[in-house]
Amino acid sequence: MNAVTDFFALLIPAMVPFVLAAQGTVLSGRAGLFNVSQEGLMVLGASVGFLVSWQVGSNTVGLLAALAIGGLFGLVFAYTTTMLRLDQFVIGLALYFAALGLASLLYRAVVGVTLEPPLIPTLKDYPIPLLSDVPLLGRALFSHDLVVYLTFLLSFVIWWFMYRTSAGMRFRAVGENPKSADSVGIPVLRTRMWAGVVGAALMTVAGAYLPMVYTGTFTEGMVAGRGWLVIALAFLGGWRPHLVVAGAAFFAGMEVLALQAQVTGVGIPHQFVLMLPYVGTLVVMIFAFRWARQPAFLGLNYDRESRLSG
Repeated sequence: MNAVTDFFALLIPAMVPFVLAAQGTVLSGRAGLFNVSQEGLMVLGASVGFLVSWQVGSNTVGLLAALAIGGLFGLVFAYTTTMLRLDQFVIGLALYFAALGLASLLYRAVVGVTLEPPLIPTLKDYPIPLLSDVPLLGRALFSHDLVVYLTFLLSFVIWWFMYRTSAGMRFRAVGENPKSADSVGIPVLRTRMWAGVVGAALMTVAGAYLPMVYTGTFTEGMVAGRGWLVIALAFLGGWRPHLVVAGAAFFAGMEVLALQAQVTGVGIPHQFVLMLPYVGTLVVMIFAFRWARQPAFLGLNYDRESRLSG
């Protein structure tokens, strides 16, 4: 039973980068914006979050800095696609490469070339009273850092907003039929703008979490394809916040199994286990293609003067 406890203790924090970046993708997508720069933004968030934390001595400030740089990139993405109506896929790829380059440039400019990389303290765990004392899974589920708790709380808030409020219904209408939404007074352009900014900000915070909980330092390859998996996760979850959390558990579980396979030295190469999420994504997409639904206006730019709705 200790093995089960240890598995869940590793699974919960491993879900956080997937959940945060996926919820950012869902928020943007529900407004019709298809951002494909997740991988680059997560790397940039990891770099900025680490560097600011190292310089200032506060992980909280590092997370806020990552949030700010993500919001800035999101503003560029939202403005160029919403106001200038440039191709969303092309702009997303451009921002992906720009974020990768900026992440590397900032690290080299601040840290330089060193024999030993600088380190920051990892996030401190805050066990929830009473719940963390529950036998077997109490420690695994309720003894984590504050970002873990905020991530799952945020997921609930996003779900509640989208499906239990009139504002959420209007928000989803923007990604389904912006022409109709505009005709009843819903501010389509403004909605797409804030969704793009908040979505990208969540992606960079997802990246900033990695050095603060795993390594205590920044390396360029630490995101390790999670950003690309997040895009698949949004599709697999049908662009629904609660299903995205469930899908994140699958991807994070495969990641934890690969780590445990490497540590325990079992006969299965950990690279094979790391490959499973991608294979699983392909298989699930094949069978789920018929029922997996995406916002009707996803990836399309809205022109208010156009006679067509899409």
